Amino acid sequence: MGAKSIARWSFGPVLALLSGAGWSFGQAAAPALSPAQARELVQHALASEINIASRAGQPMRYTLRRITPHLSTTKKLIETSDGDVARLIAVNGKPLSAGAEQKEMARLDALEANPEDQDHRKRTEDTDTARAMKILRALPKAFLYTYTGPGTSAAGPVETYSFVPNPSYSPSGMETQILTAMTGKITVDPSAQRVVHLEGHLKHDVMYGLGIIGKLNQGGWIAIDQAPVTEGHWRTVRMQLAMTGRILFLTKTYDTLQEQSDYAPVPQRLGYREAIGMLKKDP
Repeated sequence: MGAKSIARWSFGPVLALLSGAGWSFGQAAAPALSPAQARELVQHALASEINIASRAGQPMRYTLRRITPHLSTTKKLIETSDGDVARLIAVNGKPLSAGAEQKEMARLDALEANPEDQDHRKRTEDTDTARAMKILRALPKAFLYTYTGPGTSAAGPVETYSFVPNPSYSPSGMETQILTAMTGKITVDPSAQRVVHLEGHLKHDVMYGLGIIGKLNQGGWIAIDQAPVTEGHWRTVRMQLAMTGRILFLTKTYDTLQEQSDYAPVPQRLGYREAIGMLKKDP
């Protein structure tokens, strides 16, 4: 999901589509917040996410594991100023065969020789980024947040909130229309003022173009977990999406789990050809 690739932010990878991480209860909960403090904390956390998503950020390399009911893939990805580059390394938990590995290397060779293909990918990433930013900027106004109490996560104390659609909110386009049907909960790290966990459930169908363009069905849900992955940098570490719907006359089913791990910084102005060279050298 370029300098502002959606995959580069901690909160962006799933908002473009529009559970929780393993909790640890070994630490004592912090004192409960007053209603005013709770409102202020969630607003600061959302403002922080918007501010960070608006900046280029530190590019990373990482491992992406994507699981669907019929297939799982593992890829190595590198973010560059020319867009993301990926190398497939495993399918259904098994390393690529010699033949499949040869095809993957040939694909990378072809990408390296045809910059217009990478340009097309970057344009797609930039479009996804713009859509995700539209949703992210809407979150403070699209929901009414209610403080539900303190808790703990693997990273330390957290504060939790439930949310429901704000009846005064008017979506500005198709991207944000989904927010009018979503209820859920959000968990905030109060010291970092960052969102640790967000999950939302569709309480009714979402119609696009009076149902002519398509719809998302009631009962669909999405869950996002993010965490500090290197010093001072947060990223998405887990996303799960389960939704059904229709686009024009085509029925769509989304049932996906994505896990991102092994984050490591790469140079800010790394080009995509350099990234391909790095991926080819990976074991």
